[in-house]
Amino acid sequence: MVTDGGLETDMIFHHDVELPHFAAFPLLDSDRGRALLTGYYDGYAAIARRAGAGLVLESPTWRASPGWGARLGYSPAELARVNVGAIALLARLRDRYAASLAEIVLSGMVGPQEDGYQPGRSPSPDEAAAYHRPQIEAFATAGADMVSALTLTGTGEAIGIVQAARAAGLPVTISFTVETDGRLADGLSLAQAISEVDGHAGPDYFMVNCAHPTHIAPALAEPGLWRQRILGLRYNASAKSHAELDQATGLDDGNPRLLAGQHAQLAQLLPPVAVLGGCCGTDTRHVAALWAAGHQPRPDTPARG
Repeated sequence: MVTDGGLETDMIFHHDVELPHFAAFPLLDSDRGRALLTGYYDGYAAIARRAGAGLVLESPTWRASPGWGARLGYSPAELARVNVGAIALLARLRDRYAASLAEIVLSGMVGPQEDGYQPGRSPSPDEAAAYHRPQIEAFATAGADMVSALTLTGTGEAIGIVQAARAAGLPVTISFTVETDGRLADGLSLAQAISEVDGHAGPDYFMVNCAHPTHIAPALAEPGLWRQRILGLRYNASAKSHAELDQATGLDDGNPRLLAGQHAQLAQLLPPVAVLGGCCGTDTRHVAALWAAGHQPRPDTPARG
C-alpha cells in the first residue's frame, strides 16, 4: 500500500502555505485549501497506479484534536465538523480513483497530544483515550476504514488511542517515532514500546514514522518477533535529529534515490512491511523513488473496516 509523504512540509515549502502549529486541517475550510489537498493526494494515487499497489489515504488531521484545535480557535463542534469533512474529502477521492486502483483505504489520522518533536508529559492510557475519543468518534461517524496514530513518543498515549479506536469500532495502527539512536524520546527501545502496547491493547499493526532509515536501523538490531508487528514505514527525508529539524528555517529534502537505497537495506530486516510512504521533508519524488527501488505490494494489506 502506497501512502503519502510530508503533507505539512510540502505545503509550507512547495506551496507557500502558512500552517500555524504545523496544522494542515484548516486547509479543509477553503476552496484553495481543498484544491491543494486534492492535487497533493492525486500525486500519490499516480504512484500507486504505476506500482500496481493499493493506496492508504491519510486525512490531513494530525493536529485536529482538542488541544491543538483550541490553539487555532476551533471549538469542539468545529473540530468534529472538520474531522468528518476530512473523511468526506477522502471518500470523494476514493470514488475518483476507484476505476484505476483496486484497494483504497480511508484512514483518519490522529497525532500526539503534545509536540512530537518536543514531547512533554506523557498522558496515561485513560487520559489519552478521553483526549482522542472525540476525533476518533468523528472518523467513525464519517465512515473511515481505520485510525492511524502518527509520531507518538510514549506507550501510555498509544494504549489509550487503541482503546478509543476499539470503542469506536475501528481498526487502528500505532506509529512511533524514534530519535537518532533508534529509541523513543524517553529512552525506551522500540522493541520495549511495541511489546508494552501489545501487552495492554494490541493495535492491528505498528508503523514507524518521522525518522530517517539510519535512525530506525539501530532499533532493529534487537532481534525478536516484535519486528514482525511493524507493517509500515514513513521516513523523514533528512538524517538530521528532531532537535535540529525543529530549529531549521529551510527545507532539508535529502536525496530521494539515496533514501530509497537506505530503505532497501533496512527492509531486509522487516520483510512484512506493506505500507510505505514519507514524512517530514518528503514529497512524491521520495515516495516514487521508494517504490521504484523495488518495493513490491503484498497480498496481506491492512484490512478495511
